[in-house]
Amino acid sequence: MFKLDGRIALVTGAGQNVGTGIAEALASRGARVLVNDIDEARAGAVAQRIRDSGHAADPLAFDVTDGEAVRAAIGERPVDILVNNAGNAGAETMRVAPFADTEPADWIGTLAVNLGGVMHCTHTVLPGMIERGWGRVIGIVSGAGTVGVDIGVAAYSAGKGGAAGLLRSVALEVARTGVTVNSIALGLMANTEGGDHTARLARSIPTGRLGTPADVGALCAYLASEEASWMTAQTIPLAGGAITS
Repeated sequence: MFKLDGRIALVTGAGQNVGTGIAEALASRGARVLVNDIDEARAGAVAQRIRDSGHAADPLAFDVTDGEAVRAAIGERPVDILVNNAGNAGAETMRVAPFADTEPADWIGTLAVNLGGVMHCTHTVLPGMIERGWGRVIGIVSGAGTVGVDIGVAAYSAGKGGAAGLLRSVALEVARTGVTVNSIALGLMANTEGGDHTARLARSIPTGRLGTPADVGALCAYLASEEASWMTAQTIPLAGGAITS
């Protein structure tokens, strides 16, 4: 089950963290993965690691916020599976502050990657999927965009919520073409720092642990598979029991 042999998968923001876990999961099930990252070296390193494990991958560096760059990089490649993972603040550092203390200029980069990037990549690959009569589009969104959070990331919440809404509408538009479109609303994910901070976060989650890239990769593998052909227009919580939708 959940075999992806012969499929070409593009995972954006796959040069680290959750994106790497998704790329590895899809490759392990037979897909040839295009490893995207804004950083060419990161994309290349992950693609090489996947090849070293005996699976197929190629680096494909571009900035998802640049529509022309997206179209030029993807070109005529027949992308069967798109995972819109690139997010957070993109190449920038996210500014954490109450919305009232921010200015419109502070929102632009975050909205550009979390919503604009999803728009550019989906718009580029969708016509080919429709023409071939098969495709999978997956958005990696967040509980921040579905139920909201009060931690000073309103623009991020807006971008993720916008992406989830966009993909639901696209799903309904293409529901009879063989293309499915879904989102995964992530809860708290493990970071690389560990220590007491991670332990405190884990205690707030019903399962008692934070999410991992492998957790996300496994759900993406299902959504990308033939077995998920009746699953579309959904925003699926993946949060260890926490409420994210």
